[in-house]
Amino acid sequence: MTGTILNVVAIILGTIIGLLLGKKFNENLKNTIVAGIGIFTLFLGCSMFLKSENSTISLIGLVIGTCLGEWWNIEKALEQLGGSFQQFSEKVFGKERSGGKERFIQAFLTATLLFGIGPVSILGSIQDGLTGDYNLLAIKSILDGITSIVFASTLGFGVAFSAIPIFVYQGLISLLAGNAQAVMTDSMIAEMSATGGIMLGAIALSSMMNIKKIRVSSMIPALVITPILVWLVARF
Repeated sequence: MTGTILNVVAIILGTIIGLLLGKKFNENLKNTIVAGIGIFTLFLGCSMFLKSENSTISLIGLVIGTCLGEWWNIEKALEQLGGSFQQFSEKVFGKERSGGKERFIQAFLTATLLFGIGPVSILGSIQDGLTGDYNLLAIKSILDGITSIVFASTLGFGVAFSAIPIFVYQGLISLLAGNAQAVMTDSMIAEMSATGGIMLGAIALSSMMNIKKIRVSSMIPALVITPILVWLVARF
């Protein structure tokens, strides 16, 4: 759990620094910075997808996972969670720091998905839980902290609250590390990363570059469905 705690601290500190720096940036600079991160995220997603060993499995997993996500209305649930955090933040820190509800929720959802998607979250948490070696998560913490600075300076205080689901997500993986390592194969991780790459591309196009609104949260079940499909194909 040490690595996860470091990750949470890095996100919160990055948000604080970003909010302080954000006052010195004009709107044009903020928008350009977010667009630049969006382009980087898009190409990062493409590089993750290109590591796929069987892109058909990733596609099927994405379709099934998205159908489940829409059925379970995950996007709305996360928006409601973000709204609850925004109300809490407004009461504790005031309206000015919390920002508008829509902007807060966008910051929360974008940061949560960006920080949670990717093989480092899973592999680092497993390594931390099994051996206590949190080097991977320490590196991730540095990257997430830097990204939080930029995000918070442009999107606002909602970035800090992404630390809560990240703590729960990575913490659970660390606690269940023995089972996770026994189940996850290299092929499963490769296809799950490829699916995550597609989701990163969707985040870039939707939340950062504002090209098209995409309900990326509804795709979250695909990160579970895809490895299951890999297992089924290998078994049968």
